[in-house]
Amino acid sequence: MDKGNYTAVTEFFLVGLSHYPGLQMFLYAICLVMYLVILLGNSMLIIISILDPHLHTPMYFFLGNLSFLDICYTSSSIPQMLITVMSERKSISFIGCALQMILSLGLGCTECILLAVMSFDRYVAICNPLRYTIIMNNGLCVQMAAWTWIIGCLNTLLPSVLALIKPFCGNIIDHLTCEILALLKLICGDISINVLLLTVGSILYLLTPLLLIFFSYVFILSTILRINSSEGRKKAFSTCSAHLTVVILFYGSALCMYMKPKSKDTKIFDEIFGLSYGIVTPMLNPIIYSLRNKEVKDAVEKLLLRNLYLKRI
Repeated sequence: MDKGNYTAVTEFFLVGLSHYPGLQMFLYAICLVMYLVILLGNSMLIIISILDPHLHTPMYFFLGNLSFLDICYTSSSIPQMLITVMSERKSISFIGCALQMILSLGLGCTECILLAVMSFDRYVAICNPLRYTIIMNNGLCVQMAAWTWIIGCLNTLLPSVLALIKPFCGNIIDHLTCEILALLKLICGDISINVLLLTVGSILYLLTPLLLIFFSYVFILSTILRINSSEGRKKAFSTCSAHLTVVILFYGSALCMYMKPKSKDTKIFDEIFGLSYGIVTPMLNPIIYSLRNKEVKDAVEKLLLRNLYLKRI
């Protein structure tokens, strides 16, 4: 591509996996089902955590934030992706692409921070159980959640704006969504500043929260091993395994996406990694965080029994 051939871009064409029409149809079906599961599972978790007074705790407050975040995160890209996959033209407006990129990047950063906040909540609950309610009071929880959203969303502004104001040498994005790494490949001229910002952002919003999670669980595991009750150890390990499963899946795919060396050609693996933390993880979050939890199961049963009782009346 000639880097001097600037193009006034008013729309982009998303041609990711267009050379694999059979795979596109399979992708449409599986992503549609996953998206519906995300909406149902996360919405149910939010409703249950609001209706059941027993779930009015810091843990479920942050889980409610995570569920709402996952709904917003997937809704910022998946519906448009489903439309694009089934469309012959596969186009998206410049404004639509910009909004999708800003929202998905900002909400992705927010989830990184929120996972670290949730690990801190588990650290206080297990390592300082007697002071848990004092430390994790309502005011602190609200402030932590608010700053998580603010900091995560603010991170996306500078790299996104700097990418969008650059001249483009084309408007064909070899990706399923308007992902910033794929968009940078269309920019004419030097993108070293953009790459530097993304690298710094990856360190701040991927590696730093991951390190905080790691050290939190070092202290958590050391505390668990000192618990005399086997039932207590089992319950604590179950909480850790659920959180760590999501952390490994989300951070693993995100790190592979944003920290690995980039080539000029978009790889099919980039699409898979993007889908992994973009739709698979939000789908699994309600299951591995809460739906396996006895408190949530009891809350669901109470809600169902209450509805059946009201219908009989």
